[in-house]
Amino acid sequence: MKFKILFSLMMLSVFFSSASQAAGDAEAGKTKAQVCFSCHGMNGAGNVNPAWPALAGQHASYIAKQLADFKSGARFEPLMIAQVASLSKQDMANLGAFFASQKVKKGSADESKAELGGKIYHGGNKATGVAACMACHGPSGEGNPAAKFPLLSGQNAPYVVKALNDFRSAKRKNDSNSMMRGVTARMTDKEIKSVAAFISGLH
Repeated sequence: MKFKILFSLMMLSVFFSSASQAAGDAEAGKTKAQVCFSCHGMNGAGNVNPAWPALAGQHASYIAKQLADFKSGARFEPLMIAQVASLSKQDMANLGAFFASQKVKKGSADESKAELGGKIYHGGNKATGVAACMACHGPSGEGNPAAKFPLLSGQNAPYVVKALNDFRSAKRKNDSNSMMRGVTARMTDKEIKSVAAFISGLH
């Protein structure tokens, strides 16, 4: 009986320890994030180079997954290889918690492209089978942290173009069930640029 009680307590300890690690520590993440600011802007504002993503306000679960994918090679990006090499799973959770705690930046859309982008984002393209972006990312681009679908609101348009092109060419393959590769395979260059422009001003 004593053994069973002791075993149960040990298992509870492991469970709560794992849950604590999964949650992430924003303060610890802030310390680790200092090196990220040179490319992603102060606190992840995304104002250094529009070809690199804004991280402020992004879901912790999504950031942790992308960092893990960079480290495992599931997502290939030369600039990130050295950055993730020494990160532990806890570091990734902490970084996710920190960036998630920051305020999402508000961008602005290129109106000449955003009208078409908005139609595709909200309604897709039935003629070619392009699914509506909002089905997974929400009407305002809020994403879905439980499913690890990223927040898109205000994201840099050039980065979104790159991400969609990488999925379309299958250079990037870390999407769940190949969903993004399936959607982008049906998108034209004009549609990709239009959706990216719309997302940049979405909030």
